[in-house]
Amino acid sequence: MTSSPAPAAAAPPRPKSGLIWLASYPKSGNTWTRIFLSNLAAIMAGETQRLELKALARFTHSADFRLYFEEILGFNPTDQHRDEIAATRQKVQQIIADRFEGLVFLKTHNALVNDRGYSVFNFAVTSGAVYIVRNPLDVAISLAHHGGYSIDKAIETMALEDSESPVDDKLVHEIWSSWSRHVASWTRKPHPAIRIMRYEDMAADPLASFTALARHLQLRATSDQISLAIERASFEAVRDEEAREGFKEKPKQAERFFREGRAGQWRDVLTSQQVDRIVGVHREQMQRFGYWPLG
Repeated sequence: MTSSPAPAAAAPPRPKSGLIWLASYPKSGNTWTRIFLSNLAAIMAGETQRLELKALARFTHSADFRLYFEEILGFNPTDQHRDEIAATRQKVQQIIADRFEGLVFLKTHNALVNDRGYSVFNFAVTSGAVYIVRNPLDVAISLAHHGGYSIDKAIETMALEDSESPVDDKLVHEIWSSWSRHVASWTRKPHPAIRIMRYEDMAADPLASFTALARHLQLRATSDQISLAIERASFEAVRDEEAREGFKEKPKQAERFFREGRAGQWRDVLTSQQVDRIVGVHREQMQRFGYWPLG
C-alpha cells in the first residue's frame, strides 16, 4: 500500500447539496453521531417513534459498501483487488451524490489521504465533513474489544502508518493509517466546512455538542427536537436495543458493539507500560486535543 497526504486545500466551499462525511478513526464516536443525526432527521420529518438501529441506512450511508463497487467493477472485489477499489472510490461517491437529493451523510474511517495514487474522497461532490476525535488511550481499549484481539495488538495497529482494514463481505478496505496520522490528516489545517468534535465533550455535555453540530450543518431543528434526538441516541438506549435485537454492524469476533462508551476508562484498564507506548507514539496529536499532559 502506498499513500500520501491529500491536500486539505482541495476541499471546495460548501454547496447546497452534496456529501457530508462523518469521519473518525475507528471506535471514536462515529456511530453515536450517526444515530443522533438519523434520529434528529426522523424527528424533523414528524416521526414519533425512536428510530431503530436497523433503520440507520434511511438517513446515513457508507460509501465503502462493497455492493457499490460490485456495481461499477462488474465483479465481487476481494483483498486482491485493492488497486481497482482505489481507482473506483470517486465514481462510487459520484453515484451516491447523484442518487440522493440534498445533503447525504456518509460514514467513513478513511484518513484524508491518497490510496494507491487516488484521492480517497471526491471533493467535487463533497459539501463538508464532521470529524470526531477521541483519546487514543480509550480508543485502544475499544478497538481491542471490537477487533477481538489484545490491547497490545490494538496499540500496535494504531501506530502503523500503513494500516488498512480488510475487504470483507460488507465493506471494501479503508485506509486507517496510524491514529496520529489519521487525526492530523483531517485537522492539520482548519477549514470552515469541517466541524471537529471531541468525543469527551460529546460525553460530558451532549446537548451543547450536538446543538453546535446541528447549527453547523444548518439543520433547522428546535432545542426540543435536538434534546429528544440525544435521548433516543443515548448509549443506554442503543445498548439495550442491541441486547434485544442485535446490531448488524457488530463484527463476528466482538461480544457486542456498544460495550461501555465511557470516557477515561483507560485509567482503570491500561497498564503504565501501555500508556507510555501510546503517549510515546501519539504525544503531539494528543497534546493538540488536550489529552496530554494526562489529566
